Amino acid sequence: MNVVPKILKGALGAAAAAGLVVGATAAPAAAGGAETAAGEVYVALGDSMASGPLIPLPTGPLACGRSTENYPHELADRLGVAELRDVTCSGAKTDHMTQPQSLSLLGVDMGEAPPQFDALSADTTLVTLTIGGNDAGLVGIAQDCMQLNPTADLCKDGFMEGGVDTVAQRIEAMGPKIGAVLDGIHARAPQARVLVTGYGDYIKPGGCWPLQPVLAADADWLQGSVNHMNRVIADRAAAHGAEYVDVFTPSRGHDACQSPGDKWVEGYVPTAPAAPLHPNARGEEAYADIIHTQLGG
Repeated sequence: MNVVPKILKGALGAAAAAGLVVGATAAPAAAGGAETAAGEVYVALGDSMASGPLIPLPTGPLACGRSTENYPHELADRLGVAELRDVTCSGAKTDHMTQPQSLSLLGVDMGEAPPQFDALSADTTLVTLTIGGNDAGLVGIAQDCMQLNPTADLCKDGFMEGGVDTVAQRIEAMGPKIGAVLDGIHARAPQARVLVTGYGDYIKPGGCWPLQPVLAADADWLQGSVNHMNRVIADRAAAHGAEYVDVFTPSRGHDACQSPGDKWVEGYVPTAPAAPLHPNARGEEAYADIIHTQLGG
């Protein structure tokens, strides 16, 4: 199974040619930061929003697109944790918390990533989780909604069956899976404080066609689907003993329509080293600040 979304393949190839993708390295334990976190054992679980694909410098399996500048590493620096176990991986779904994840890069088999829950243990004191986007398939859907013709049919209409939004159905079906993931975290790391992030603001109301080639109604539907997913994640966090971290509200005004110096996420054609439709280094740093604040930093 190719877990790197199709939209990333060209960017990964370009990054490799430019020397941005280098050999994998072990994730270092973070140092410095708040003394109150001394001894913290921090496990970061999740997908590409957390792993930070194509943000220099890479660490761990290349096909996971894990960056040393992703929010887990940034947060670990702020907290001064004793140990960081960052097992985030691009393409991860809820299934990959307990099952191996098949990896590929540019169509080449890259083996497997172990189940992310393998990083959890009784001594874990802090867990962050970002998951659900791949269960709902939103990156692929956003790719399918690229449109250069302003008079074309709306993409969202293709996901309606009998007047029912099938993407909304997928998002609702994701809820029990997230609940099971949270229960699994508590069982394996009973002493850990567990924080679950939502997803950010990717495109402003009405979009910004043609800067981002998605029609206005589709832009609102896509971001609305992200917001729906955030509500499901927040609900499951509340029901399963975890804290929800809202990254959408503080990311308003930092969407892909904004200037390169203001945006936290990249659009279909990145203007900074990052995967299309994913956070850039500024976004990962901002997410780390948001989580750090919620932790009392």
